[in-house]
Amino acid sequence: MGDLMLTLHIEIVGDVVVIECEGTIEGSDAAIKLREAVTAYRSARVIVLEFSAVPTIEEGVLSMLVFLQRWALSHEIRLKLFNLSPSVRAQVKGVHSMREFDIASLDEMMAMIAQAGLMNRAA
Repeated sequence: MGDLMLTLHIEIVGDVVVIECEGTIEGSDAAIKLREAVTAYRSARVIVLEFSAVPTIEEGVLSMLVFLQRWALSHEIRLKLFNLSPSVRAQVKGVHSMREFDIASLDEMMAMIAQAGLMNRAA
């Protein structure tokens, strides 16, 4: 039932893709929806998963985040997590993967979006 609660909003600025996640991220349907959204952008330089409207994520989805991190690395894409609630941040920090997740600060996000926008206008 919770699977239907995940909504994704996608913004593209130059070669930066921001996927805003909203609602409950639980169950295999949500994990698959997230995977399909991220892997659709193979030509992105950076993919940001924005979690401000996500109160919690379940363990299966954490496994999908580990998969997506490895997928991004193999495609030379930087996968960043942004605006995590304290509970989601604790869940993500508890994941033991080969490498820690890249959690972007607000300043980093603003600079990245500004740079992508400038590069997009110059092209």
